[in-house]
Amino acid sequence: MKMRAFALAGCLVVAAMPVHAADDPDVLRLGARMDALQADPALGRLAAFEQMEARQAIAVLADAKRSERPGALYLADRRVEIAETAAATESARRELATLDLQRSDLLLQASRRDAERARQEAERLRIQSQIQAEEADRLRLAAEAEAAARTDVEQTLSTVTGKQTAQLSAARRKEAELARQEAEIVSGAKLPPAVFESRGEVFTLPGGAFAQGALSADGKASASALSAYLQIGKRGRVRVEAYDKDAKLAQARANALKSALVAGGVPAAQVQAAGVKSAATAKKAAQVIIAP
Repeated sequence: MKMRAFALAGCLVVAAMPVHAADDPDVLRLGARMDALQADPALGRLAAFEQMEARQAIAVLADAKRSERPGALYLADRRVEIAETAAATESARRELATLDLQRSDLLLQASRRDAERARQEAERLRIQSQIQAEEADRLRLAAEAEAAARTDVEQTLSTVTGKQTAQLSAARRKEAELARQEAEIVSGAKLPPAVFESRGEVFTLPGGAFAQGALSADGKASASALSAYLQIGKRGRVRVEAYDKDAKLAQARANALKSALVAGGVPAAQVQAAGVKSAATAKKAAQVIIAP
């Protein structure tokens, strides 16, 4: 009812405009905007009060004297703009309210679906748990019946595995020994002492293998034998570690030993050199570790 009253009042205001207003381009322009707003099916019934105020402002503009016209035109422009904005805002607010209702309805439906799925999943898990419990009982009984036989089999396998491991280790050591002999024959030099550790096969070079940051004659001979050994058979990656209290000197020794191995034919990518800041001794100045 209020909206109809506001619309009627706006129409009365337009009807009350003097005849000469029909020739005023500003009045016509603003009136056309208001007519377009009122004719809009989505916005025409909204912001009735603001539309009425805009119509009134246009009527005032139509009757304004020349001196009053700038202020009246500014006010009419603002009132029309406010009416348009208020109608759009109210339309957006109503649309938002509708969307909120739709969203609430969708959330409610989703919640009901989730609850139903949860109930079904709980029932499925209950049945599955019951089946698993029955299967576990069956397996437990079967396991108890086979326990003695399994123990015998495991003991037998352990014994066989131990023997096979020992045989494999012995075969590898024999292979390494033959490779050492071949390398010493090919290079004409003796290999440094070696041991097998968890890290792999470890060769230890004494302090006499180095002259400061370079290899001595003995060191070059050992490097020549090691190069030949590394090229016999399939050897893993090689790590060269050199020791000295001076970290730079230790790294220089490691680099020198790696360079000698590479010069002897070992691929550079296969060798890693690292200096270790630790006191070198007469028996241990560097190690060459061949990964298993």
